Amino acid sequence: MSETGLPILQNGLGRTQRRDAWWVEIIPVVIVLGGFGVYATFRALENGFYDPRLYGFVSPYLSPFYSPLIDGQHHWLPQWLSPAFLILGGPAGFRATCYYYRKAYYRAFFLDPPACAVGDRGHKSYKGETAFPFILQNLHRYFFYLALVFLAFLWYDVVLAFNWHGHFGIGVGTIIMLINIICLSLYTFSCHSFRHLVGGKLDCFSCTAVNRQRHGAWKDVSALNGRHMLFAWISLFSVGLTDLYVRLVCTGVITDLKIL
Repeated sequence: MSETGLPILQNGLGRTQRRDAWWVEIIPVVIVLGGFGVYATFRALENGFYDPRLYGFVSPYLSPFYSPLIDGQHHWLPQWLSPAFLILGGPAGFRATCYYYRKAYYRAFFLDPPACAVGDRGHKSYKGETAFPFILQNLHRYFFYLALVFLAFLWYDVVLAFNWHGHFGIGVGTIIMLINIICLSLYTFSCHSFRHLVGGKLDCFSCTAVNRQRHGAWKDVSALNGRHMLFAWISLFSVGLTDLYVRLVCTGVITDLKIL
């Protein structure tokens, strides 16, 4: 044990003086994050079943995997190309470069390191995120700006989900889409990049009245940021379940229930 009471890191993959089941922490990440990646890839390759309006159903819903929908009826896109591929890089890039997700998948999939005070595979020349391809992680702040654009489109889709042939209406899918966009908004605005943008780069909060106002906003965002991991997982489930619901409606497996 070190002077601080923590186990000393051992050389070699998985070697440690920890006596707890440290490996249990990475198993859910492998299952959930890996499973979501497989499902999202399948849905992006599945050229169809993203908008019930294109299949004769009355439900005014659009899967979040395909928003904004570009040429959903393939007037100029080749039939083999899914509209999802035209926008996939934005949302995927934002999550892939997310500070929390980086920690999660570095540990779970790269075992680099598998956990705190647990030996990794070892590196002949460790360069961290200063060399390709991991240097691309530094683009996270720019993916945040792009995520705001996608968030605006998703909010617009929710507004359309209340429009049933020109009349106000609410269906089960409307509620699901509304919950999803709230979860995605919480995840986006709890982002470390947004916290830095609001006030993290200021050296003095009390110097000006504007800085004092930004300090208040920074504290609010910091409170959200403290739950960023929670919002990351909740939004991952919500966006996947929303897409699944829209697909089931499109294929006629279930019938969307209109509540109002």
